[in-house]
Amino acid sequence: MFAAAAVAGALVAGTGLYWFQPWKLWQDATVREAAPAAAAPSAAPATPGSAPPAGPAGAPVTLAEGTLISHEHRTTGTARLIRPADGSRVLRLEDLDTSNGPDLRVWLTDAPVLEGVAGWRVFDDGAYVSLGKLKGNKGDQNYAIPDGVELADYTSVVIWCDRFDVSFGAAPLRAV
Repeated sequence: MFAAAAVAGALVAGTGLYWFQPWKLWQDATVREAAPAAAAPSAAPATPGSAPPAGPAGAPVTLAEGTLISHEHRTTGTARLIRPADGSRVLRLEDLDTSNGPDLRVWLTDAPVLEGVAGWRVFDDGAYVSLGKLKGNKGDQNYAIPDGVELADYTSVVIWCDRFDVSFGAAPLRAV
């Protein structure tokens, strides 16, 4: 009887550790990716999905940007939609600082960014595009935006915990 209870307890503890991964709260992963190039704000306002105005000597253009706010976990930094000279599109997270966690993703979404608990769970209610796993919970990082994604359809960026369906932090995107 005791052996069966010990085995059951070990299974429950192991499952809980795997699911919650509490050690990540004390582990930071810092990423320092270079920007596609110096991203200069555009000379004229543009919508996130429009063709960029010509930048000086093929310089990249910042199409939209926003400041990250905290949701489930304290989160700070800046999100920028950038069009490099090659015409691709990149989401750049700069000076990101959030908690580490299990199964964190970077999404473009059509959800409004709401402050407080009201904003924690709204991002999977509508349209979203996953740009992949969060590379690190601190630093500067770039995420390629797939061809065919209509940027005008997405108004925010979220650091999303897919395991617990909750936002760690999010930023509204505003045309520059």
